[in-house]
Amino acid sequence: MTAMRIIRTKDYDAMSAAAARLIAAQITLKPNCVLGLATGSSPVGAYQNLIAWNKAGELDFSQVRSVNLDEYAGLTPDHDQSYAYFMRHNLFDHVNIDQKNTNVPSGVNGDEECERYDKLIADFGGIDLQLLGLGVNGHIGFNEPDDHFSLGTHKVTLTESTREANKRFFTSIDEVPTHAYTMGVRDILQARRVVMVASGANKAQAIKDAFFGPVTPQVPASILQYHPDFILVADEEALSLI
Repeated sequence: MTAMRIIRTKDYDAMSAAAARLIAAQITLKPNCVLGLATGSSPVGAYQNLIAWNKAGELDFSQVRSVNLDEYAGLTPDHDQSYAYFMRHNLFDHVNIDQKNTNVPSGVNGDEECERYDKLIADFGGIDLQLLGLGVNGHIGFNEPDDHFSLGTHKVTLTESTREANKRFFTSIDEVPTHAYTMGVRDILQARRVVMVASGANKAQAIKDAFFGPVTPQVPASILQYHPDFILVADEEALSLI
């Protein structure tokens, strides 16, 4: 088992800045790197830092390629709750990245999308740095607790806790999609470096279970205990149980 590195920060803003520095270092080191990107509230602060550095001329996205973790099944890229829309709104529209080099799984291509997406990642030569959030149930991407670890990109049925966590973005729980397409655990594990951001007391139990408990598909993030270059960037509240 490998040594996990933990960067402990005071609060969300400090966590965001620390994660952004790791991403910026990757881009500086390899300007045409492949970034695996995440959605949700956790990475937004990191993206705001990256935008500021790009606007200041300190960071160049012109050769960067990106692959996102997941997308809701049934939502088109222009739907305001789709993750394609989220990424444009929170990052891509504000930096000098070539939009043709950005990739989010299609929510409307049907199940052949899974094979296409895995081939895309393979053709890129894999992911240089994968950014992750952490679900309160230990999920990464939309890889929910299960009796086995998933391999490639696949369609998942979202758990009630995940739909509940995401309903704040919709007018009601009935509008929250029931399925999503997500990169598999294997795709994530094959990234050369994995950076996870976690903030707030509601993530504390998931961190304890994932990184200080057994490796089990019931806590999908626990597989990262085996990753050779995994960095957890978390604030004091999220680390309060360890």
